Amino acid sequence: MAAAAAPAARAGAGVGVGAGVGVGAVAAMAARGAEAEALFEAHTTAELRAAERRLRAGIEQKREELRQMVGERYRDLIEAADTIAEMRRSAERLLGAVRGLQRGGTARPGPASTARPPAHQSFYGAAAQLKLLLEVPEQLWGAVEGGRYLPAARLHLLGAHLRRQLQLDTPRARSSPILARFPILLRQVAAASHLRSTILQESKALLRCPTGSDQAVAEALCAIMLLEDSSPRQALADFLLARKLAIQQLLNQPHHGAGIKAQVCSLMELLTTTLYQAHAVFYTVPEGMAPDPALPCGLLFSTLESTTGQNPAGRGGVLEEDLKLSSWFKYLPESVVEFQPTLRTLAHPISQEYLRETLQQWITMCSDDIRTGVRTLLVYVKSMKGLAGIRDAVWELLSSESGSHNWEAVCRRLLDRPVSFWEELLQQLFLDRLQTLTKEGFDSISSSSKQLLALALQELEVKAGSCALSKQIQLEHNVALFLWSESPGDLPGDAAWVSVGQRGPFARSGLAMKAQALTPCVQSFCSTLDSKLKARLEDVLSYLPTDDSVPKEPAVPPRSAFDRFADAGTVQGLLRDHCVACVQHLLGCVREQLQSAQSQLGSPGDARLNAVLFMARLCQALPELCPHLQRCVLGQAGGAELAPKEPRSAKKLGKGKAQEVSPELAKWQGVKAELLQQSLLAYQLWSSAVTKGLVQGFTHTLLLDTAGSVLATATNWDEIEIQEETESGSSVTSKIRLPVQPSWHVQCLLFSLCQEVNRVGGHTLPKVTLQELLRSCLAEVLAAYEKLVEQKQEKRPDSFPLTQSRALQLLYDLRYLSIILTAKSEDTKPSRIKQDSGIEKVIDFLEGHIDPFDLDVFTPHLNGNLNRLVQRTSVLFGLLTGTENQYTSRGSTLSSQELHNILPLASSQIRFGLLPLSMSSSRKSKSTARSTERVQWDAAL
Repeated sequence: MAAAAAPAARAGAGVGVGAGVGVGAVAAMAARGAEAEALFEAHTTAELRAAERRLRAGIEQKREELRQMVGERYRDLIEAADTIAEMRRSAERLLGAVRGLQRGGTARPGPASTARPPAHQSFYGAAAQLKLLLEVPEQLWGAVEGGRYLPAARLHLLGAHLRRQLQLDTPRARSSPILARFPILLRQVAAASHLRSTILQESKALLRCPTGSDQAVAEALCAIMLLEDSSPRQALADFLLARKLAIQQLLNQPHHGAGIKAQVCSLMELLTTTLYQAHAVFYTVPEGMAPDPALPCGLLFSTLESTTGQNPAGRGGVLEEDLKLSSWFKYLPESVVEFQPTLRTLAHPISQEYLRETLQQWITMCSDDIRTGVRTLLVYVKSMKGLAGIRDAVWELLSSESGSHNWEAVCRRLLDRPVSFWEELLQQLFLDRLQTLTKEGFDSISSSSKQLLALALQELEVKAGSCALSKQIQLEHNVALFLWSESPGDLPGDAAWVSVGQRGPFARSGLAMKAQALTPCVQSFCSTLDSKLKARLEDVLSYLPTDDSVPKEPAVPPRSAFDRFADAGTVQGLLRDHCVACVQHLLGCVREQLQSAQSQLGSPGDARLNAVLFMARLCQALPELCPHLQRCVLGQAGGAELAPKEPRSAKKLGKGKAQEVSPELAKWQGVKAELLQQSLLAYQLWSSAVTKGLVQGFTHTLLLDTAGSVLATATNWDEIEIQEETESGSSVTSKIRLPVQPSWHVQCLLFSLCQEVNRVGGHTLPKVTLQELLRSCLAEVLAAYEKLVEQKQEKRPDSFPLTQSRALQLLYDLRYLSIILTAKSEDTKPSRIKQDSGIEKVIDFLEGHIDPFDLDVFTPHLNGNLNRLVQRTSVLFGLLTGTENQYTSRGSTLSSQELHNILPLASSQIRFGLLPLSMSSSRKSKSTARSTERVQWDAAL
């Protein structure tokens, strides 16, 4: 041994020297590294390279020395290891020989002359008991360390039996001669209570472990019952109390992100394992009922019977096998060899009623702790995808073969009812957390949308002449500039080889945006909102079933612990309600902004009108540019192509047959209606401000009562030759002058109105808004003419007289304005009647200043001039006149030629002329009748 240790010591010393050298080298290198900057400052490049070569040479030298030193000591280490292995083999051979001698000596019968007297026999028996008493603690600790708590408890009870046999537990034991001769036994007696508490503590710790087998739990409970001399009911209480403590310990563990899933799954596993083990350990089959081999039960009572049985299988059931090979074992008395622990009271089986009530009370008592703990854990789950992951993990655990094996039968035996821990404990907690996450997500979207809206409106309210305007804001101020400017994104990159029908529903080109007057600011706002809605929708959809999971789930796995998608309808309802609330919040913000801007709007050039128009376009574009808004409201789990189409109106489907609308679709239609209504209100503010600003200048020019103002607004008149018949029957040719153009202020009013409509993208204005603009403008114009009539009726001496020529021009202007500004719609019939009556009064007043004979002569020619003027200006003022007033008299002029149909390019008012298409014979009569009615109506005006 010394020879072997010497080389090892030398090797260790060598290694220590090498380590010391290495540490010194590292320290030197660190010092040189700290002075690197100083070296570069103080030496040249050549000197530094020479120093580097010296350092590398030193490193290689030290490395070679270390290699040689380790190689020399390696042989010594191998020799020492071989020596130790040879010593171990020699010791094992020696121990084997000793055991063989002991077995041979025990089996060989001794001669009769060697029989010892009774006095010696009792002495050897006491000595053997003392030896066994000293061996018990070592055997007991070995059993405890190996997790065999029932043998440890039996050994502890055997030690207590030996102490009673040797009278070491009596009050007068201190004066016993045995303790006087063997004082070490005092420590054994003192350590007995500590051994008992250790066994109890370790046994109860095993009960708290969910991974323990049924047999291990039964043995641990038997150990507790033997040590505490308790009943099976008390054992059941200890078992359930230990599991309750395990639940609390599991809930109070530190949690870090993904660990929450493991904690919840461990909790469910602990609950199911508790019921399985309660059945296997405590449940007993009623009398007269055959036991089920697939459902073992009553392990506690079978283990107790084998432990405390009166007819053991062999001698020394408590003692270990190696103790039976000892030479002193044969001197142990029979009471020690055949010792079996016993209970003071009989272990009666637990009744099914008591077991059911106790387990139900335990479940009820643990439910509150579980709900509180899991609710606290779910606070740290920040996404519905995380909730879905935890739910799916619980489902997989409870649906697995180990988790669902005979679960229904066990629950029926123990609780006389089916048990689903997910539905009773976790489902509502997950729904509450999901509702909180949904509310927080949409509240965040609402607040960010409000901030984005406020920022956009703040930028839009900057005056158009400011130099700080960005390109997007300039396009927002003038939509016509946006419509007629080219940009790289007008056509998609694959427009040459991908047709429109093959594109997705969300693929929109720049030209499509321009056709709908969706400005970059509106697109940016809707894109931002839609991306947030998409993220929220994808998060919610991770909690809902996918299309392919619904039909496959009943087949795989064979048994499902619970329906994990049972609350899909509730989740979709939460998504829908919070999404609608988010839209309502955004509409509330728009409504507040419109109310604040309503009292501050001025002329058409007011910068606040840009903000109003932006909100109008935004509310109009949200349903189309935010497709995920529709999916959130409709609750579509599939793609956008699966979105349901809105039904046709009842008029198109047939009289009395109204198609049933689902609640989801009705909710979506309500959202769209509210957005459209808010858009129309914003457009109404704009049209009112535009009308007031433009008609105000028109009224001021009209009411100027000076000769200069009349001449300044006058336009060209046409000279017409007419044939008149005298009293004698001869014809006389005379010339008359009639107006062929409206006054300048009339043309300026209409052109400015068209400019304003065109500036905001008139082809996309709602028809209701344009009709309201025309109605309000005509009402303001009529009010101006009525003021003029009032002035002339007062007949002030300083006023300019209303001559026949001026009356003709005013009459021509008024009739032309009434034709252009009259909205053709069924909804406007009552207002048209009221306006027509007011116009007729003004016309009667103006005709009163014209000679009746001249008026009869002028009227046909005046109507002709008026019709020609309307035709000439129908394209120029197309945004105002619409399709109804264009080419009104062509039906009669083309009667002898091929008839044409008119194809409207858009449903709303357009600026350009319409395309003539060859019409079918079935529509000729209808088109002819329509043109005839239009000519008659124009003649009546």
